[in-house]
Amino acid sequence: MLADYHMHTSLCGHAEGSPEDYVNAAKQCGIKEICFTDHAPNPDGYDPDNRMTLAQFPEYSDLVSSIQKQTSDMTILYGIEADYYHGCEAFLAPWLKKNDFDLVIGSVHYIAEWGFDNPAEKETWKSADVSHVWRDYFTLLTKLVDTGLYDIVGHLDLPKKFRYCPPDAELAEIATPALDKIAEADMTIELNTGGLRKAVNEIYPSPLLLKMARERNISICFGSDAHIPSQVGHEFNMALKLAKDTGYSECVRYLKREKRSIPLHFDHIA
Repeated sequence: MLADYHMHTSLCGHAEGSPEDYVNAAKQCGIKEICFTDHAPNPDGYDPDNRMTLAQFPEYSDLVSSIQKQTSDMTILYGIEADYYHGCEAFLAPWLKKNDFDLVIGSVHYIAEWGFDNPAEKETWKSADVSHVWRDYFTLLTKLVDTGLYDIVGHLDLPKKFRYCPPDAELAEIATPALDKIAEADMTIELNTGGLRKAVNEIYPSPLLLKMARERNISICFGSDAHIPSQVGHEFNMALKLAKDTGYSECVRYLKREKRSIPLHFDHIA
């Protein structure tokens, strides 16, 4: 059974349910390993509406620790989703080092001051140069990798959320430097089924980008990006089939930021 390595808590301000609710939802799906990866706090005022405050972080740590102690029949990991943006290293480098996370997801949600995946800022896409946006995004993603602070790249092609995408040939050219960097850094990308719940109705990343990742032997894991308990493990069979169709036979598991490969099993998918 796949592990779900991307789920949030109510502390981020845009998710619902208790950790116990997410654990119970995972059990109902037959998932035996999960990781809480709520949005990391930032002391510099970055995106405050979508993350816990630094003062709330001990509460997050305690919530995960408590549910770990209460649960003996599945593995619960302690993770974080930390955004990359200009200057983030000043806080994140020492902060990530002093916290005992099992994994760190690195994501890009902003291009300059624009929250490009925020529904409240969707209208900006109508006047944007789509190709330019995607180039800016993958430039930031390359810088994310260069920091060496993260284990997993979150929702690799997030700008497609509202269905604004360049042609495949151009996308492949734009994404190549970032994928090369991810491979060189031995980072992992997630198959994030949250995209199936968005306008694009497609897993992150697309089959094209996942094929490019496979050609570079980039490892994969799986995440639902659950913001409510019923989303845990959402459409993981579809994600597993995508991995199979792309030629993957293994995924990775994490513990204390060390990864190990495990075989994928395809017996129960069409």
